[in-house]
Amino acid sequence: MSNDEHLYQEALTHLRTALNQPDATFRDDQYEAIEHLVKDRRRLLVVQRTGWGKSLVYFIATRLLRNRGDGPALLISPLLALMRDQIRMAGNLGLRAVTINSTNTKEWNEVEGRIERDEVDILLISPERLGNDKFQERVLAELAWRVGLFIVDEAHCISDWGHDFRPDYRRIGRILQYLPNTVPVLGTTATANDRVIADIQEQVGESLRIIRGPIKRESLRLQNIMLPTQSARLAWLAEQVPQMPGSGVIYCLTVKDTQNVARWLQSEGIEAYAYSGQIKHDERIDLEDRLLRNDVKALVATSALGMGFDKPDLGFVIHFQRPGSVIHYYQQIGRAGRALPDAYAVLLCGEEDEAITSYFLETAFPPERHIDSVLDALRNSGNGLTLGELERTVNLKRKQIEKVLKRLSTESPTPIHRQDSSWRATPVEYRPDQQRIEQITALRYEEQAQMREYMERQQCLMGFLETALGIVDPEPCGRCAPCMGQPILPDSSGWEIASRAHQFVRQQSYVIEPRRRWTNPGVPALGYTGTISNELRHEPGRALSLWRDSGWGEMVYAGKFQRERFPRKLVEVSAELIRDRWRPDPAPAWVTCVPSLQRPELVPDFAQRLANELGIPFFPALEKRYPTEEQKSRQNSYQQLKNIAGSFAITGIARPGQPVLLVDDIVDSRWTFTVAAAELRQAGSGPVFPFALTTMFGVGG
Repeated sequence: MSNDEHLYQEALTHLRTALNQPDATFRDDQYEAIEHLVKDRRRLLVVQRTGWGKSLVYFIATRLLRNRGDGPALLISPLLALMRDQIRMAGNLGLRAVTINSTNTKEWNEVEGRIERDEVDILLISPERLGNDKFQERVLAELAWRVGLFIVDEAHCISDWGHDFRPDYRRIGRILQYLPNTVPVLGTTATANDRVIADIQEQVGESLRIIRGPIKRESLRLQNIMLPTQSARLAWLAEQVPQMPGSGVIYCLTVKDTQNVARWLQSEGIEAYAYSGQIKHDERIDLEDRLLRNDVKALVATSALGMGFDKPDLGFVIHFQRPGSVIHYYQQIGRAGRALPDAYAVLLCGEEDEAITSYFLETAFPPERHIDSVLDALRNSGNGLTLGELERTVNLKRKQIEKVLKRLSTESPTPIHRQDSSWRATPVEYRPDQQRIEQITALRYEEQAQMREYMERQQCLMGFLETALGIVDPEPCGRCAPCMGQPILPDSSGWEIASRAHQFVRQQSYVIEPRRRWTNPGVPALGYTGTISNELRHEPGRALSLWRDSGWGEMVYAGKFQRERFPRKLVEVSAELIRDRWRPDPAPAWVTCVPSLQRPELVPDFAQRLANELGIPFFPALEKRYPTEEQKSRQNSYQQLKNIAGSFAITGIARPGQPVLLVDDIVDSRWTFTVAAAELRQAGSGPVFPFALTTMFGVGG
């Protein structure tokens, strides 16, 4: 038997072991990819649809290389959910797979020791680890000279032309420059068009070989349905999801929408649960496992349930809103129907889609003014600044500061450096590549327009997706709604369920959680430091709507900015919420409101009418001592508290010791309610229950 034949047989044995199928054979291009890595030791990019078996390629290649005396493999993987699946699969091949990530800090020392003793076959890390100084010194330096295979999963993240670019992936290109040419490198992705592939090739090297397969998923049945209002889409889901095969995923663009859709489906007796990056790690694992076992009908998820989630019998993928790009959309629907003859991919489109995708698009890159603010602050500081100190120095949200720091720290050479918890400026002069940023932003708008075009498509939907992803002259799929000449699923819902959905949307309300601590250092002159005591803290409150939502949000917006008076209907529904659904305990004995010098009559007028509806007195207990900036202009907690603290004066307490309803039109940071409540409590009021007509909190999240 020749060496080539022996390598093939050895690889085939490992394939059958991994799959536990004694007659399994390689799919097209799988063995070719393995041979390219193990025999030729070259650099390779594999672009194959989800479910093709990209992870089998790198695990079998790792097994073969380790059998030949090569060092451990290093796998860079973007998501914890993906790592868990990968570690399970590696174990099927007898590979000793370990991970270093944010959820297993107690195990880091043990893992590092095993790496030093060569007791690890493959190490899985997130790209963020590459920017950690301790990891670079203690792990990467140890592995660099003996790594046997370098693997980049979801390699499209390397390219800032890609739909899922992550700044930490930029470090990979620099690491590859220092790897010996004899170290094989593998990048894998299911979603890369020609532009992204060319960019990856430029970063990884011209010698990069590309294996690219077909993307069509024959089992998918595609349909687009235009349902502008959220209530219409909710009604459609409640009617159609129970009829769908097996279990599936319903994708939403925001965390709030995952929660609302899941709550609605549960109210209709459908086992559906919200899933997002905001859910605790252990709960995410539990939800994923329940979906894998078909113990739930659907997970209502953001893109956090994303790359690499492997469930071959996923029966349907529904989008509650239109994604921002064809690549995003195809990647998500590609999870359905891998091992099924039929699976459904339905795109619902609504009136809020454009605003949400535009928000994500416009905030993808930190603006130059944000970069300048952070760099100026660091250059003017003698000993560097922590994240908290940066918040006190620059008027930016914490996430905006973190985005700037992430972007700058992945530049080469970098204009900033992190030492322990402080950031310092380096001598490097930095100017962002505005031309490239503008080009990428323009491309994103083109992708958005492409999705609008797809939504209105009257010909083969799969053919449209294939063309957008670089397939020339694709054949019609013969299975989508346009190919069939009729809807696959009904495109509307019955009157009764539509009425229930409309009522559900109108009855949503949002909890205003009390803040627990003052910012550091707070406002010592007013005693606002450390923990907010129970005696000063307000009770959990309520907001009637989300900013400009399809429930009451638009009516609130029109009342504030167009009519300059809130309509009678908002008074009635607010009273109904407070009296019949929220039922604060103890019940408020009087009403007051947050004062404003810009619109002095707007909120007091509403609060007076609300008090009348509730049958309790209104008293303007607070007045504004001096003008302040609008809270929305203050970008982080330190700036918001500093802006509002000390600006209120107490005119009197209508009912000392009695609970009070504190009314405002909009709540966002919650600092206005926090400070106003503290003033009221110090002046002798009873428990303070905040109420706002709408909340900005979580919009765009």
